[in-house]
Amino acid sequence: MKKALVLGASGGMGYSIVHELAERGIQVLAFARDRKKLERLFVSKKNIQIVTGNALNIDQLQRAATDCDAIFHSINIPYQEWEKHLLQIMKNVLEVVKASSAKLVLTDNIYAYGRSQNGKVTEDKPKQPHTKKGKLRLKQIELIKNSGVPYVIAHFPDFYGPNAENTMLGTTLPYILQNKHSIYVGSQKVAREHIFTPDGAKAIVTLALTEKAYGQEWNIPAYETITGEKLVDLLREMTGYSKKVFTIRKGMIQLLGLFNPFMREVVEMFYLYEEPVVLDGSKYEKEIGPLPKTPYKEGLKQTLAWMENSKAEKKAKILDN
Repeated sequence: MKKALVLGASGGMGYSIVHELAERGIQVLAFARDRKKLERLFVSKKNIQIVTGNALNIDQLQRAATDCDAIFHSINIPYQEWEKHLLQIMKNVLEVVKASSAKLVLTDNIYAYGRSQNGKVTEDKPKQPHTKKGKLRLKQIELIKNSGVPYVIAHFPDFYGPNAENTMLGTTLPYILQNKHSIYVGSQKVAREHIFTPDGAKAIVTLALTEKAYGQEWNIPAYETITGEKLVDLLREMTGYSKKVFTIRKGMIQLLGLFNPFMREVVEMFYLYEEPVVLDGSKYEKEIGPLPKTPYKEGLKQTLAWMENSKAEKKAKILDN
C-alpha cells in the first residue's frame, strides 16, 4: 500500500488511523468536512495531506480517492442522522471504491451483534440486532458483502484516546481534567470495554496490509474489561482528582431525550452499559498476531496529556488572534 484515503479523519479512530498509516511510510489523505480542524490536527505532519469534503457528495469522494490503494471508512455521524444518511454514505463509498479499484477497510462498532447472550462474542456469532441502529449497521455490512469489493470489516468496542471526544469516556474525562464534578454513563459497577484508539489503529492498519484478512470480519477487543469504579480510582491515583463522579442512568437519558434529539437516540443503546457486549479477539491473534493492548493507566495518561496539549494550543491560538 502506497497511498490511502481516510474518511472521517478528524474523528477519534480516524485521527489515529491517519497517524498509524503515516508512521508506516504510507501517503495519507485525511478527509473530513471541517478544514480548520483538519489543519489543527495534521498540518505540516509528514506523509499527511488534508482534503475537505462531504461523503454525501460522491464527486468530492471520487476526487479524493484518485490513485488510492485503500479507503478507510471511519466516518461517524450523529445518531439522529443515521436513518437518513448512514446507508447513503456507504453506497457512495462503495461506488468510489469500485471506480478506483481500491480496497475498503471499515471501522465498525458492535451494534450489529445485538445482545451479548453471555460470554465473549466471536465473529461467527449470528447477528441479531434488536435496535434501529444495530439493524442499520447490519444492512451496511450486507451492502459491503454484496458489493464485490475487497473489504476488511473491523468491529471495535467504545473508544478512548487522543482526539476521541464523542465517546462515553469522552463525557467523563474533560471534567476530571478540570477537577470538577464529572459524570459516567451507565452503572459504575459493570465491567465494560474501552479500546485505546492508537491500539485500534495499529490493529486495523495491520489487517489492511494483510492480504488474507480481506473478505472477512475481525473483532478488535480492548486491553481488558474494566468497571467505572476502577477507572475513576485510576484517574484519582494519576491526577489527584477528588470530586464526585455521578452515574447517569437510563431514566435520566430518557428525560433528557424529551428535549434533545441526540439523547433520544442514545436510549435504545443503553443495554450496552447494563449488559455489555465483550469482543473475542482470538481469531485475530491466531491468524494475524498479538493484538496491540495498552494498559488503561498508560492509555489514560496519554489521553489526558493530549487533552491538556490541545487545550493549550487552542488557548494560544485565541491569544494570537
